[in-house]
Amino acid sequence: MVKKYKLLIITSLDDLEDVYTKLKKKFIITYEKNITSKRINKIIHNYDVVFTNPNNSKIYFGKSLLDKATKLKLICTASTGTTHIDLEKLKLKKIKLISLKNKRKAINQITSTSEHALALTLNSLRNLNESNRSVLNNQWNYEKFIGRQINKLNFGILGYGRLGKNYSRYINALGGKVHVYDPYKIKVNKNYKKHSNIKLFLKQIDVLSIHIHYTLENHKFINKKLLSYMKKNILIVNTSRGEVVNESDLLIFLKKNKDAKYSTDVLSAEINFKSNILFKYSLKYKNKLFITPHVGGMTYDARKIAYNKATDDLIRYFK
Repeated sequence: MVKKYKLLIITSLDDLEDVYTKLKKKFIITYEKNITSKRINKIIHNYDVVFTNPNNSKIYFGKSLLDKATKLKLICTASTGTTHIDLEKLKLKKIKLISLKNKRKAINQITSTSEHALALTLNSLRNLNESNRSVLNNQWNYEKFIGRQINKLNFGILGYGRLGKNYSRYINALGGKVHVYDPYKIKVNKNYKKHSNIKLFLKQIDVLSIHIHYTLENHKFINKKLLSYMKKNILIVNTSRGEVVNESDLLIFLKKNKDAKYSTDVLSAEINFKSNILFKYSLKYKNKLFITPHVGGMTYDARKIAYNKATDDLIRYFK
């Protein structure tokens, strides 16, 4: 008889019945999509495997929690990002990690995050959120909401990986001038301008779209120094991670430059987003800061691809 391992699922599978069915056949499942830190700390010692995703999760797999996970053999996360997991501690505990980070065939099918970056860009350039609020307040006046036209702007793509390439392609198709900064890429599309000097890159652009991975090297990559090179009316779009931006420096920059904007799908320490300085600032200055709840990759199509791939890899591991 094949042993069934105990699996704790702490991410929503309500719209992914096929994933749940596959896991149910192979594991003894506990499904708690809204689990609290207090609850998981009490029960984690019972489980061999955890299935998670960082979006909308309140759980961080750090030292405190992992020390209680005495039976845990593997964490499976249906994501490329792993900021919700202490990888060093995981290694010390000899706990296996399955993620989508290097699963190129699967993730190349997922365009949702780069599409969301485009949506954030269009929303901010055309002041859609503010103009809609104006109409709901019984006003009909376009003058405060005059925006910009894509084919008259320079777009800076920071990070020319999968998502940066997708976003570049969308902007190019709409007539925008594409500038790329990525010291790890030798070639870019011949229609784009590749930069080797980040200062000159930032000085030329009207919109900066961030697509770099979060690593120790990229921690608070966008800081006071780089912000000082940017135009006073720049739009910064971030669908990477909140941690790649020094949010304190950014807030000072936004306060100083009345026409600058930040449109983001991510914040640092999203588990405690209400304490985030940018979130607090956005409550008062809605026209300068637009925030969505890390929803970039959360389309049904993307979730189906990502969760099925993570599930298949998980099942294959225990075979």
